[in-house]
Formats: sequence, C-alpha cells, structure tokens
Amino acid sequence: MSPVIVRDPEVMHGVPVFRGTRVPVQNLFDYLEGGETLEQFLDGYPTVTRDMTIQALEEAKQLLLARA
Repeated sequence: MSPVIVRDPEVMHGVPVFRGTRVPVQNLFDYLEGGETLEQFLDGYPTVTRDMTIQALEEAKQLLLARA
C-alpha cells in the first residue's frame, strides 16, 4: 500500500497533502483538534475519502511511535 500522505514541491509548495488532492493533512488535524468530527472533515473535503483519513492517521501514528 502506498503512502496516502505525500509531499511534492510542485503541489502546495511541498506541504504534506492527501495523495491525489491538494488538501493539506494539517487540515485533518486542525478539524479534530478543534472538536470537529471526522464526518465534518469529510463533508468539507469531498476529494478525501474515509479510508484516506484512516490511513493518514495510521501513517502519522507509525511515525510518532518510530520516534518515541
């Protein structure tokens, strides 16, 4: 399975985004930190799927655990 979080200097100046979109992954964290639900995030960003968000959270978790 290829990563869902990608960085490309040609897309959003290299900000990490969901693969195939221009939606920064930071937006997901901002929604969740602000008390919004995953459903509200998905409603606001229809190009991002539920599976993509779950995979992004898993990727972030693995990075965090690898650094601990």
